[in-house]
Amino acid sequence: VQLQASGGGLVQPGGSLRLSCATSGRTLSGYAVGWFRQAPGKEREFVSAISWTGANTYFADSVKGRFTVSRENAKNAVSLQMNSLKPEDTAVYFCAATRRRPTPMIGVEYEYWGQGTLVTVSS
Repeated sequence: VQLQASGGGLVQPGGSLRLSCATSGRTLSGYAVGWFRQAPGKEREFVSAISWTGANTYFADSVKGRFTVSRENAKNAVSLQMNSLKPEDTAVYFCAATRRRPTPMIGVEYEYWGQGTLVTVSS
């Protein structure tokens, strides 16, 4: 499964961005999808995940209430809507996919990774 993350950019504090994770040529059906981020000089951290059915979503405490995640089956994609962005959200964001159950929240349990997309929150 080849994943492509997109939608990053420069946004002011308090602004919003919508990231998308899509596959080329294969469906995301049956895969849980996770989002992770890595800020400069820091380790990669979990941000959010959505189960393969879309019925369950998970968020890191640092983004709970500000970020939402959803499956867009018609587009064969998963979106991460990021609102009320803060400078500390600045990072490269990665999406990953797995067939593991239950939906994992640690990176090593994801088999497939996309390249990252840079999100910069700055005034």
